[in-house]
Amino acid sequence: MPGAHHHGSELTSDQLAARERWQARWNVPILLAALIPLFVNSPQSRTTQIVIGVGSWLVFVIDLFVQHRIDPDYLHRRRGRIDIAIVIATFPFYLLPGTGGFAWVLMFARLARVARVLIATRRLRRFAERLGKVAAVAAAIVVICSLSAYEAEHPTNPGFATIGDALWWGIVTLTTVGYGDIVPKTTAGRLSGVAIMLTGVAVLGVLAGSLASLFGLGGAEAASEPADRSEQDTGAAERLPLQEELAALRMQLLAVEQRLAEIPAVEPESTN
Repeated sequence: MPGAHHHGSELTSDQLAARERWQARWNVPILLAALIPLFVNSPQSRTTQIVIGVGSWLVFVIDLFVQHRIDPDYLHRRRGRIDIAIVIATFPFYLLPGTGGFAWVLMFARLARVARVLIATRRLRRFAERLGKVAAVAAAIVVICSLSAYEAEHPTNPGFATIGDALWWGIVTLTTVGYGDIVPKTTAGRLSGVAIMLTGVAVLGVLAGSLASLFGLGGAEAASEPADRSEQDTGAAERLPLQEELAALRMQLLAVEQRLAEIPAVEPESTN
């Protein structure tokens, strides 16, 4: 990269395009590298720990290296400083003897890397914002309906012994799991359950639609672009007949002028 790029200067259009292409290609590996070790890491298998720990860390290192190649000042920017801190924190120190106490630092660093991807990517950011609003509405409905069911069921139903039991029932009902360990028996409790179930179905629908737009290669942006082009084409089609009529009228006027010019002048008769 040329050295004319000064610290703190804005990226060029080529650099922005290169970063967008790289992030679109590498965000999924970063998310997998950040999340898989939180669920798959097996302390019983040393080989599994090494493969997952080192492999996920190398994904972060590769991203940092490519980002620096695209923007030589990347490490001097806020994003770059965050990424290099995450690369250092996510190094698999726990593989070294006597460093098991750093596991919680590694977990928070991986979650920070997930947050960094969500913030840096416009489509993922919209996805997180949409789910955040849906989650807030769903949580409010679960709390209200669970408390309503508790008030109705608590006097006669031992399953709703505490508010915690009612919230547990509301969350299980929202996720449509339905363990059946707590079942409302009153009309008010059942109506609260119906409201929570409908909310759960709606949340799953929004989640499916958001995931489809997230991984749908262009999604809404690609759909809106042809619509804009069709509107432009329609406007051009409406303007075209008017232009043709004006051109035809201009030709007719020129023809009339030529005919008038060909008519010989008639001299007036003299009177004595």
